[in-house]
Amino acid sequence: MTYEERLQHVSVLGAAGKMGSGILLLTAVEMADLSLKPENKGKPFVLNAIDVSDEALSGVMGYLRTQVQKIAEKKKHPQAKAIQVLCLLSLVFGGLLWPFAFLWAYSKPVMYKLAYGTDTVEPEHGKSDKPAEGQTDADQLKRLRAQVAELETRLAGKQPAEGEKA
Repeated sequence: MTYEERLQHVSVLGAAGKMGSGILLLTAVEMADLSLKPENKGKPFVLNAIDVSDEALSGVMGYLRTQVQKIAEKKKHPQAKAIQVLCLLSLVFGGLLWPFAFLWAYSKPVMYKLAYGTDTVEPEHGKSDKPAEGQTDADQLKRLRAQVAELETRLAGKQPAEGEKA
């Protein structure tokens, strides 16, 4: 029995516990990686989470949803916001959509790279449109005008760009 065959049907007992939820997540990640390989196309991968408490299992679903969002952000997936929306929609549909979000977070965007030239983006959190501390609007305006003047001279062919040889 090969590794792929062993992972086609897996059950995790005590899935709502700390150890069980970690094992569940790692097994789901491995199944997602294997299911996206071309040689495994059409093969079913089934993961059963078994626990004595229904409430705890719904908590595991919430844990897995947040992990899917973190995975998409960590992999710098360009559609991470859409994956996050799908995870939120999963709440309305009783958790039925999160496996699609999970696979989407692990898949490579095909058409995105053709359109934008890259298949990763930097996460948006932490960005700010505010000027640097201690910098007034007048200072920022001066800096921007200097950058515009430099670009205009560069376009006119008077000065090579930084790092280029004349």
